[in-house]
Amino acid sequence: MRLLLPPPVVVGIGLLLLYAGARLFPALNLTFSGQTSIAAVFLIAGLAIGGHALFRFVMAGTTFNPVTPDKARTLVTDGFYRVSRNPMYVADVLLLLAFGIYLGTVTVFAVVPAFVWYLTEFQIRPEEEHLKRLFGQEYLDYCARVRRWL
Repeated sequence: MRLLLPPPVVVGIGLLLLYAGARLFPALNLTFSGQTSIAAVFLIAGLAIGGHALFRFVMAGTTFNPVTPDKARTLVTDGFYRVSRNPMYVADVLLLLAFGIYLGTVTVFAVVPAFVWYLTEFQIRPEEEHLKRLFGQEYLDYCARVRRWL
């Protein structure tokens, strides 16, 4: 397996699918009290987690480019990386959930699991192979302590 599309492109496709689902299947859209507030909470959480994860990479002086995991110079294991090996991707899921809730589209129940599956198979697993080669036992120990998603 290898990277087919960079994660930001996959997120963009997910957002487009949610929007299309809301427009093409309006009878399946839901509205409820507090909908916008709940969407805002997911949005803020996604931005905070993603921003923190990116900040940890910058502070460690290593690449955060998802298409060049072989250029990693440091294994980042602090901050949100103590809870998830992929907090940036967790943040992406939260952003998709925020948009899906905001739109009220039930297609979120198909788009988000498809996103998680796609990213796991075509981004995360190849990244993990690179990181195993680069960091060896240190990375394997990290994987034993911290789950892939949450």
